[in-house]
Amino acid sequence: MKTPIDPIITDFLTATDALAENLACSEPIVAYQNARVRLDADHQAQILLQRLGQLQSEIRASQAQGAVTQGDIERLRTLQGEVQSNPTISNYASTQQAAVAHLREINQEISQLLGIDFAALARSSGGCC
Repeated sequence: MKTPIDPIITDFLTATDALAENLACSEPIVAYQNARVRLDADHQAQILLQRLGQLQSEIRASQAQGAVTQGDIERLRTLQGEVQSNPTISNYASTQQAAVAHLREINQEISQLLGIDFAALARSSGGCC
């Protein structure tokens, strides 16, 4: 025998689904997702990001041994400049920042309505993350 679902729970689930759907369709989130697809497809941008990650790892290893040189720092700055000037990477970074700002704004509005930190409810109190 099925137990009827409380109307409050039904309303809550409906509102939650609507929120998720509206967020997924919102301009900042769609722009971010599109920028991510373009970044993933841009071979040159991927190479730049791989080179940057590799150089950062090398410098961290050198730093642990106290062997970072001025040349290392200059190479890092030059490569960081190339990464920042790449239009695909730059667009991805700006759309990511806009999406995060949008989500923070939504969280703030929901938190004010509920009188609690809404995002804190979603934080894991353990587990894998």
